[in-house]
Amino acid sequence: QVQLVESGGGLVQAGGSLRLSCAASGTIFKINDMRWYRQAPGLQRELVAAITSVGDTHYLDSVKGRFTISRDNAKNAVYLQMNSLKPEDTAVYTCNVHLQSDWRDYYGMDYWGKGTLVTVSS
Repeated sequence: QVQLVESGGGLVQAGGSLRLSCAASGTIFKINDMRWYRQAPGLQRELVAAITSVGDTHYLDSVKGRFTISRDNAKNAVYLQMNSLKPEDTAVYTCNVHLQSDWRDYYGMDYWGKGTLVTVSS
């Protein structure tokens, strides 16, 4: 069993910063891609940022230059540093990881956190 626990959400004024954390625990052999998604009320979930096992990063156009995704492989953790926050960044942010639970688990599986709410006031 694998669990993902997120932290770091909250209320912040426009222009402020927040840092989200997500730590995976349980039976883990290898973590591949790690991602942050978000879903605002009434909107579809969207992929905000992703980081591969070798550290390549990808971002949603609207957050480029403001958000930074990083990972700590020793801690099985992924982070999202969010700067210059805007009201339109308000959403529930959820981490997602693709991992292999042991060496025989060739294809691996996706696991999801429960989400953390980020509210940006104007």
